[in-house]
Amino acid sequence: MITEAKVIKLIDEHLEGGDIFMVDVVVKPGNLISVYLDGDHGVNIDDCRSLNHFLNESLDRETEDFDLTVSSAGADRPLKLPRQYKKNIGKSLDVVTKTGEKISGLVLTANETGIDFEISPLKKQKKDPEVKIVSLKFSDIKTAKEVITFKQ
Repeated sequence: MITEAKVIKLIDEHLEGGDIFMVDVVVKPGNLISVYLDGDHGVNIDDCRSLNHFLNESLDRETEDFDLTVSSAGADRPLKLPRQYKKNIGKSLDVVTKTGEKISGLVLTANETGIDFEISPLKKQKKDPEVKIVSLKFSDIKTAKEVITFKQ
């Protein structure tokens, strides 16, 4: 069986020093390999195609057959890496903490340990709504997803 460690090593070799980075690799029985990418400035089809081609050449189908999918992490997948939070500075996220609290707000800053998050008051609050700034450590975040908006 092809191992995650082997695939990760190949991906790191291919992506080293660039603005595209690996978010996740899943290898299921039967050598079903899924690779999820992200980038400091987004990921396009050519980025996925390039890595797919590299992995197809690097893994030997003659020795062991596999099924490979390379795609962007996508807005529907939870953020996993500090680097993903950094690229989302100025954007809204829906966060669930490990205690179960649900928070929606704007990412103000992000570093290697956590984020500062601006939580706007609910529109229903009438008197003096106050904007709150909350600091969250990554270790306290269960899931975080980008909020998709179509407003301009």
